[in-house]
Amino acid sequence: MEPLWPRPKVVVSACLGFAAVRYSGELIPDRIVAALREHVDFIPVCPEVEIGLGVPRPTVRLVRVGEGVRMVQPQTGEDLTGRMQAFSQRFLASLGQVEGFILKNRSPSCALKDAKVYAHAVGGGVVGKGAGLFAQAVERAFPLLPKEDEGRLTNARLRAHFLTRIFALARLRAVEDLPGLMAFHARYKLLLHAHHQAAARALGRLLAEGKGRPFVALRRAYEEGFLQATRLPFRLPSMADALLHAFGHFKGVLSPKEKAHFLDLLADFREERVPLEAPLALLRSWALRQGEEYLEGQALFEPYPRGLMEARSS
Repeated sequence: MEPLWPRPKVVVSACLGFAAVRYSGELIPDRIVAALREHVDFIPVCPEVEIGLGVPRPTVRLVRVGEGVRMVQPQTGEDLTGRMQAFSQRFLASLGQVEGFILKNRSPSCALKDAKVYAHAVGGGVVGKGAGLFAQAVERAFPLLPKEDEGRLTNARLRAHFLTRIFALARLRAVEDLPGLMAFHARYKLLLHAHHQAAARALGRLLAEGKGRPFVALRRAYEEGFLQATRLPFRLPSMADALLHAFGHFKGVLSPKEKAHFLDLLADFREERVPLEAPLALLRSWALRQGEEYLEGQALFEPYPRGLMEARSS
């Protein structure tokens, strides 16, 4: 039976399948966002509509002014920077607890990295790219939370990384006591090993020294460390090391041919000739066969709901 998963709360650009609020009046269907709706509680928002711009509306653009960037509407000449900053601050302060953000790429309000920045409000060429004004406010308010745009989520590895983090965070925030936190850490031990071994050890020490510490403060410190440790996608050598660590549980029960097969498979994974699913499936089958409950329960094998597991390979 598939485990019960808590539902992460994720802020999403409303144009990505929720409302026809794009500057052109379009709604943009997104298959990944659509697939997530069964598993995630979305909070849709369109910052440009929220500051009073209509649908459809004249386009806005980011303009370089000195060392800063302003948001302007070329057709009207209006500088919208203050309104966008005020809305962003107010909206984000009212959110409460959320686990992540999926924002529209190339948007002057929502883009995380790739909004065009122009030399002038009217005419003038592109002088760079950067984050939209709303996305800048998101980064300031929630620097550690998972954030992606819908364009990057088409990359299977980036998508799996994002999903792993939002579901881990939702699960972590449901923990209510130190034994539960220690169980969470045990469940995510191999996954943490694959991301950042030193951080994984530091989190283990944090829990070992946590008895008597106020639990809310302890969980907050653990959450910060977990998010820091998993901030970047795993590197192939680190993941291979985690898989080798799991393989060590079976050295005494496998035949020489089975051992050699796994080591060959691991080498192929390191060289990107086979996907992560190949060694994971083999390890999981051995864990089930040998009744290795510790390994069976590792989040590395199922880091988010099974219905979304195709995200690893599609």
